[in-house]
Amino acid sequence: MRFVKGHGTENDFVILPDPDGELELSAARVAAMCDRRAGIGADGVLHVMRTKLSPEVADQAGEAEWFMDYRNADGGVAEMCGNGVRVFARYLVDAGLADAGEFGIATRGGVKRARLAETGDVTVEMGPARVLGDSTTTVTGRRYDGVHVDMGNPHLACVIGDPVAQLDLTHQPAFDPAVFPVGVNIELLNPVGERRVVMRVFERGSGETRSCGTGAVASAVAAARLAGESTGTWTVEVLGGTVTVTLDEHTTYLAGPAVLVASGELNL
Repeated sequence: MRFVKGHGTENDFVILPDPDGELELSAARVAAMCDRRAGIGADGVLHVMRTKLSPEVADQAGEAEWFMDYRNADGGVAEMCGNGVRVFARYLVDAGLADAGEFGIATRGGVKRARLAETGDVTVEMGPARVLGDSTTTVTGRRYDGVHVDMGNPHLACVIGDPVAQLDLTHQPAFDPAVFPVGVNIELLNPVGERRVVMRVFERGSGETRSCGTGAVASAVAAARLAGESTGTWTVEVLGGTVTVTLDEHTTYLAGPAVLVASGELNL
């Protein structure tokens, strides 16, 4: 099985080219690939296949030739991944499967429009951020209030007073399963300047990651809400670098680097 390794602000992925949809990706196989000691190591898998071949998203084939079948590091199926879709777009262009410019990518969270040149950063239209209310999380005994944001996948974005650098995110933060029955990505953030925040994230199925694209958008939404704003451009600092989030009246955009670092053959 051929693979490519890539990352977006150090949120890293194993990319599996499978245009004809022939691979059988069990949860155990995905988890083995993502294992950082016994496998390749990654926060998730980007399975590349033609949209028309997947019953899940075949209705998106008119807008997007390629489907990003995203799996978390534990093998669980996920709706979307913001950094992943940027890396996916960069792979398509580098592999000659799409032309630089703008094109659609099918996901379980709907079609996402990517815009990129032959080199450089990738911008993705992430769709509208839906604020669904408030909830709480608990991290090492401290309770934090947050905003429930739906980015095609569930988020709880918490603007907190404690420095995020001091948090212990080695264990799953507590959350309300009645609000998040399929789990949740939890962002903890500090405003550090005008439209600028520092964020850490615990992703369902992966643990703490160096970055989360949909989480960066959810964090910008939470920070904007606290500031009494609903639009604007926000800089989000994550452990793996910096991304830019733009909020407008109808949709959101995520911009940042997408890097392919290696390719090889996986021994199954």
